[in-house]
Amino acid sequence: MCKQLILLAMAVTIATVLPSRSRAEEVPVEYREAIAKGLEWMARNQSKDGHWEAFGSQFPVTMTALGGMSLLMEGSTIREGKYRDNIRRAVDWLMARSMPNGLIGNPNNPSESTRYMYGHGFAMLFLSSVVGEEEDPDRRRKLVDILERAVDFTTDAQTDRGGWGYVSAKDGGGFDEGSVTITQVQGLRAARNAGISFDIVKGGAVKRNGEVIKRAIKYLSDSTNPRGGVIYSLAMMQGGGEGRPALTAAAISCGFSAGEHDSPLVKKWFRFCQENLRSSYGDTRIGNHDEYTYYYYAQAIYMLGDDGWARLFPDSKEQGLKWSTFRKASFDGIVRSQASDGSWSGGQVGPVFITAVHLSILQLDKAALPIYQR
Repeated sequence: MCKQLILLAMAVTIATVLPSRSRAEEVPVEYREAIAKGLEWMARNQSKDGHWEAFGSQFPVTMTALGGMSLLMEGSTIREGKYRDNIRRAVDWLMARSMPNGLIGNPNNPSESTRYMYGHGFAMLFLSSVVGEEEDPDRRRKLVDILERAVDFTTDAQTDRGGWGYVSAKDGGGFDEGSVTITQVQGLRAARNAGISFDIVKGGAVKRNGEVIKRAIKYLSDSTNPRGGVIYSLAMMQGGGEGRPALTAAAISCGFSAGEHDSPLVKKWFRFCQENLRSSYGDTRIGNHDEYTYYYYAQAIYMLGDDGWARLFPDSKEQGLKWSTFRKASFDGIVRSQASDGSWSGGQVGPVFITAVHLSILQLDKAALPIYQR
């Protein structure tokens, strides 16, 4: 899979696994200026119509959803806060791209027409994160309708193995792979957390989509090799192949979302990541897709906190992963790499993507969204 596609396979979400809730003031003071500068850069670089885009006007649906999520994590909402107007414009832009069949996408953009499941999943995540704050009854009903149809589209796009590919199962000949699967699970879980119904009335009958997440978790389980790593594609490799640390770290979030808080599968994934990843950003053991990998790995360790490892592995004598240690080893490097204008750059996708990723990592302690709370 090319670097562009792996970088875009981000899910932004981890569900509750530990009971405590962080507060915004718990973000260490030495990182607050970098966060503020990054947020201002995101706001300044939003198009007037509400969208963001990557290099060459690529991936606008995905970039708009990720940009909007970075502002939501600051604590602003669709109705209040410093970035209220930016968030609302992003919501309006995405709502206008909801298709009759439920796809949230732009079929006229060549960069999205062959990779539309990424944008669809991220848009579902973002819109699910704002629907509960919408006070206008008509807009709220429209948002709920968009999300219910989006859930139904994702269900229909799932392959028989339980995964997803870059396009729907029908359009892609049944191909599926791990990064898109993770994106869809996170979007679905956010929709369910927001109270969106998974039961759709079609042709006078009720279509029940409630099993879609369970099938996806089974897909990730079937994609786990004997070492505990998640392979690229079950469609291509049938459970064999090299485990990918980035996909494995992302799979942990899906396990948490599905209630697999301390299952043997989640433990296997954590062990694999511990063996194959380190906490220093840019470490050679992370590989060629640092932003993508680091994004998920940071979320996984954040959910552990400082004592979660001991609960997962009570008989372990080793020093386990700790959020405070990981944060110090990581955030200092992120801040040093920030440009004077507040952005981060590098890679083939562009500064909107990387800046949104880094802001998401730096703001985990704020826990502004339920889906990011311990």
